[in-house]
Amino acid sequence: MILNELYDPAEEGYQDQEDDKSRVTLDDLRKTKLTLRQINKLRRLNDIRNYEKKEKIVLIKQQYSPPPQPMM
Repeated sequence: MILNELYDPAEEGYQDQEDDKSRVTLDDLRKTKLTLRQINKLRRLNDIRNYEKKEKIVLIKQQYSPPPQPMM
């Protein structure tokens, strides 16, 4: 979890409350089965996270790179 997620509301499309029926009780002994729709959604979310991580790395490299040498 990112610290900003505690203070900023979740972005649209990150969590679907209607799809979230994953509450498990003590008498549920079997593993839940993932549907193809759920697997595809997880894959898309993972792709988005990877893209956002690459973008953050680019910004961090810009922030902490040494300043350009002055021309003489």
